[in-house]
Amino acid sequence: MGLFDVFKKGLSKTRGLVSEGLTRISAGMGRYDEDMLEELEALLVQADVGVGASLHIIDAVRKNIKSTGDDSQKAVMHTVKKEIIDILGPKQTLSLEDNSLNIILMVGVNGTGKTTTAGKLCLKYKSLGKKVMLAAADTFRAAAIEQLEEWGKRTNTPVISQTVGSDPAAVCYDAIHAAISRRADVLIIDTAGRLHNKQNLMDELSKISRVIEREAPSACIMPLLIIDATTGQNAVIQAEVFSKAVRLNGIGITKLDGSAKGGVAIAVAYTAKAPILLAGLGEGVEDLVDFDSEIFTESLIPELSE
Repeated sequence: MGLFDVFKKGLSKTRGLVSEGLTRISAGMGRYDEDMLEELEALLVQADVGVGASLHIIDAVRKNIKSTGDDSQKAVMHTVKKEIIDILGPKQTLSLEDNSLNIILMVGVNGTGKTTTAGKLCLKYKSLGKKVMLAAADTFRAAAIEQLEEWGKRTNTPVISQTVGSDPAAVCYDAIHAAISRRADVLIIDTAGRLHNKQNLMDELSKISRVIEREAPSACIMPLLIIDATTGQNAVIQAEVFSKAVRLNGIGITKLDGSAKGGVAIAVAYTAKAPILLAGLGEGVEDLVDFDSEIFTESLIPELSE
């Protein structure tokens, strides 16, 4: 199955919502007036593209119609796709630096799929011949430590962990020095997604980041925010909050196949300053793929003949 087919299958619920809406709006007329443009804007919002991004896209459509006089459905959809691709930006990947320790810091609220994504990344890099280690820095939940240790067993990967309630920064300290001494290529650190309050969580992440930068100054450090597409606009809020605590290298969006809220990727890209690097389109290891804005857009917006 090619990447386009993987995205198309994973985004089928959102694609179905958009397709049904476009059919209803155009009603065979093939021309867009102002009322239809407002309906199209509402459809984008319904697909969780977000109010800001939806307004931006429809404003571009209006400007294109005014400048070209072409209000056909083909022209409108061409502009919509172009604007979405521009918002998402060019394809970027979570690339490793050769001859260096690469530290991937997994951040995000509980339940988004951080630990599972960490395990899938572990498998991916080990399949490429990289020496990988895992660190269980979510010390506030026994289940989180156990889940990561299970991934360690499944992938034959060392996991650095301490007891529940230990200092997460101390776990990171131990993990960094273990990774350096064992000449690891990749250290994936799983962090907590919820503490006593939001500020407490952000302070903890900032502390972890300082320890990493101090103990591994020459490492390639990549904070990766994991958000759950099924949470809709809450994912946008999470992107804003976490980007203030750590300097994000990128974003991974999980469960894009889980609802008709796949448009949230656009909303996140519109408000966040970090690129989307990974897309989770299913439960399997192979369903965690590099995010591609053009393929995503073509998978989201159906062809007119469909």
